Amino acid sequence: MPDHGTGNRIVLTGGTVLTCDGDDTEAEAIAIAGGRVLAVGDADTVRSAAGPEARVVDLDGATVLPGLIDTHPHVLHLGVMAYPLVDLADAVDHDDIVARIAAKAAQTPAGQWVMTMPVGEPSYFIRRSWRDLREGELPTREVLDRATTEHPVLIQAWGPTTPNVMVFNSAGLRAVGIDSSTPDRVEGVEVEKDSNGIPTGRLRGRVNNIYSGDAFTEQLMRNLPILDPADVLPGTQQAMREYNALGVTTVYEGHSLDFPEISAYQALRNAGASTLRVLCCPEAQPNGLPGSAPIDDETLLIRLEQAAAMVQREDDMLRVDGISFGRGGPISSGMILMRDPYRDADGNLTLGASFLSPERAETVIRFAHEHGLRLNIVTAGTAEHDVNLDVLEKLAGGGTLDTDGRAWIFQHLYFFEPEHARRAAALGLDVTTSMSFSWGKGELARGRIGEHMLEHLIPLRRLLDAGLRVGCGTDWGPKNVFEHIALAVEPTYAGSGAKAPTPGITRREALAMWTRDAAHVLRWEGIGSLEPGNWADLCVVDRNPLTCPLEDLPATEVRATLLAGEPVHGSLA
Repeated sequence: MPDHGTGNRIVLTGGTVLTCDGDDTEAEAIAIAGGRVLAVGDADTVRSAAGPEARVVDLDGATVLPGLIDTHPHVLHLGVMAYPLVDLADAVDHDDIVARIAAKAAQTPAGQWVMTMPVGEPSYFIRRSWRDLREGELPTREVLDRATTEHPVLIQAWGPTTPNVMVFNSAGLRAVGIDSSTPDRVEGVEVEKDSNGIPTGRLRGRVNNIYSGDAFTEQLMRNLPILDPADVLPGTQQAMREYNALGVTTVYEGHSLDFPEISAYQALRNAGASTLRVLCCPEAQPNGLPGSAPIDDETLLIRLEQAAAMVQREDDMLRVDGISFGRGGPISSGMILMRDPYRDADGNLTLGASFLSPERAETVIRFAHEHGLRLNIVTAGTAEHDVNLDVLEKLAGGGTLDTDGRAWIFQHLYFFEPEHARRAAALGLDVTTSMSFSWGKGELARGRIGEHMLEHLIPLRRLLDAGLRVGCGTDWGPKNVFEHIALAVEPTYAGSGAKAPTPGITRREALAMWTRDAAHVLRWEGIGSLEPGNWADLCVVDRNPLTCPLEDLPATEVRATLLAGEPVHGSLA
C-alpha cells in the first residue's frame, strides 16, 4: 500500500463532483492534499485553495464519487475460494474446458487437486451457466480425463442455487470414494450413472460448496482444499484489487468471518498490502462453510470473550468491532426460517433449518449487551425476525439498543414486513441489505415461498420510510455496484426480467446507501462523503450515475479509484 499520509496536491476539475454530503452538494472541482480532501467547490475557488504548485487533472466530463462502501461483500471468502480455481466463466464448450484444466494441471504436481469454478456468471449463474455451453450440459468424467488422469479434478457447484451439479474426473471420484457400489442417491445427492451402473462423474442435488445442508456433500467437501489457508493472503489481496476496480474503497466483513481470517486481514495491513479499509466483525459460531461444526457452550463463551478483547476502532485501515450471529440459511437449500411452511429443494414442506438455537442466540445477545459489544444479527426469514425482535425488545425495555452510540445492526432482511421495519426502527437499529437477494432470488422465492411474500423481499422503500439507516452490499452478486443502484431504483428479477412488486427508491437514496449512509452504519468517520478534512477515498467514473439513462447505469466504467489520494485502480493521467 502506498504511503497514504503524503502526496502532492491534486486538483480534479472539468467534470462533476458528487460529494454525497448531507446536502447532496454537487461541485465543479475537488482538491486533494496529504491523502485528504482539501477543498470542494467551484473550479476557481478550489484551484486557489490548492495553490499554484498543485497538479491539475482534467476530468474530461467524468464524474467523481466518494469511494464506494460495500457493507456485505464476503471479500475474503469469495476471493479465497476463487483464487486457486480454473476460471470457466466464459468457457464455450467441453474442448475449451478441457484445455483450461489441462493448462492448470501442467503447472500442478501430480496427485494434487485441480478444481474449477462453475461455468457462467457468479454466483447465481442465471444470466449465463453451463446450460449455455455448446453441448448444453457439463462434461462427464471421461471428458475431464482428457485434461488429466494424474490429478483429481472437480468442477465445483457454487451459489445459492439448489439443486445444482458438480463434476469429478475419474481420479476425483476415486479420491472421494465414489464408485459403482455407491448408491444412486445418498442423502440429497444423486450420483449419476451410465447404463452399466458406472458413475459418470456428475453429482446433482444438494452439492453446493457452501450451505449445502447435506451431510454427504459436507463429507465430500472436507476432503477438498476449499478455503485453503495457503490461498488466504494472495486470494484476499487479489479480491481487494477486484473491488478497487469496481470503485470500492471500504468494506464491512460482518458475516461468517472467523478469527484466523481477521488475522489474515491484519497480516495484509501489517505488510502494507491492503487496498481496502476493512471493518471486521467475528462470528459467534461459524456455519455454512466447509469445516464449520457446532460448538459447545464453553467454546461459545471463549469466542465471545475473544471478540470483546479484540475490539479496535482507531486504525485507519483495519478495524474490529462487535460480534455476529445468524440462525438460518439460504432459501434454495430450505434453510431460511419462515413463519409459514414453504417448499425446500426436494419439494418437501419446511419451516427452515437453524444453525443456532434461540436460547444460544439469546446468550450471544445478552453477552453483547452486558459486555459492550456491538451486535450484528444476520436475519432473513419472517420467523427469524420475529424471534430476534422479541428478544431485543425485552432487553431494551422500551428503549433503543446501541454500544457507545453505535447502533446494533440487522443484516440481510429478505422478508421484512411493515411491522418488522417499525419495530427495528423503534429499537434504533441500523440495517444492511442487498438487491442481490431480490434480483437473484425473486423467482426462486415466487416458486418456493409464494407470490404473496414478494412485496416483502428487500423492501428498500419501506426501510427508509420507517426511518432506518441503510447500507447496501453485493454479497452473491452481481458485483457491479452501479447495477445494484439501478436495481434499487427499478427492482427486477433475474431470468424472467419481471418487475418486483416492491417500490423503488431514488438514485440519490440508492447512492447514499453505498456512501454516506454506509459510513454511518459502520460508524467510520471521514469516509463516505467528499468534504474538506475527510479521507480522499474516491472513484472517477465515465458517467453521472444520477443523470445517465437508467438502463446505461450498469455499464458505468470506473476509470480510477483512489484510497487516501493514492491510486489503487487505474490512474488520473
